[in-house]
Amino acid sequence: MTVRAVVKGVGHYLPERVVPNSEFENFLDTSDEWIRSRSGIERRHFAAEGQTTSDLGYEACKMALADAGMEADEIDGIVVATSTPDLTFPSVATMLQSKLGMTRGFGFDVQAVCAGFVYALTNANALILSGQCKTVLVVGAETFSRIMDWEDRATCVLFGDGAGALVMQAEVGNGDSDDRGILSADLNSDGRYKDMLYVDGGVSTSGESGKLRMQGNALFRQAVEKLTSTAHTALSKIGLTDDSVDWIVPHQANIRIIKGTAKKMGVPMERVIVTVQDHGNTSAASIPLALSVGVAEGRIKRGDLLVTEAIGGGLAWGSVVLRW
Repeated sequence: MTVRAVVKGVGHYLPERVVPNSEFENFLDTSDEWIRSRSGIERRHFAAEGQTTSDLGYEACKMALADAGMEADEIDGIVVATSTPDLTFPSVATMLQSKLGMTRGFGFDVQAVCAGFVYALTNANALILSGQCKTVLVVGAETFSRIMDWEDRATCVLFGDGAGALVMQAEVGNGDSDDRGILSADLNSDGRYKDMLYVDGGVSTSGESGKLRMQGNALFRQAVEKLTSTAHTALSKIGLTDDSVDWIVPHQANIRIIKGTAKKMGVPMERVIVTVQDHGNTSAASIPLALSVGVAEGRIKRGDLLVTEAIGGGLAWGSVVLRW
């Protein structure tokens, strides 16, 4: 008997405010063409004043629970990936517990920046495989618009706000790669690359939240190699190759990174879920957002083999292979 963490429901939420590239032309030396050509981004969503990360996460959770046909009290644990929590503490996960009316179980946050959802999904998988939980709500939610430097045209045009959620539940499989659910995972980090992507503030340094700083070109050079490597490692753990993949669902950071990784894996772009044009980089929310959109559009179907991979500040990177 092999226990697998299987997707039972998926959902997402995007704030109402849509910000097209042209809006940045009003206060930056930039253009729609410049942003599109370097990132593939056409628009993104920004949270309204007073709208928090937990507010976005709550809407995504409601959709995921409805998709699973479940109530909040059937959830044993909530794992939230975020780098933009409402407060320093308590966790966004416990806030979601309260908003959802969940009176049992537990919740905690995971912080691995853009790789956060891969880390959260791997943690949820471990909770299910260990028997600690039967059902886990895994959430990626961000309000990166709160940490932008609006004078830095190289970064502020890239990011957006949003949330996505999956309901994961234990099921018994045959122990082979035909099973539904999470089949393998690979996590990595290397703190030597901290200066490539970081926020210049924090509780024990400035006492303020700080602003995002990024060395875009240096990060790009690291991203394609590391994303391809982690995907191959995760696939090899279950004896599969690139040819087995139905869909790559990557972190939506930059269309050039997405295309470069797909090319190195030998997977055509027709089998890659791309949402970066509509959402921008939503950090830990980008993969669950892309999963939910892929399902809603009828592309991702039950039984499909998916590879999700992401890289973010730390540097932290990793991948998960799962059968939908």
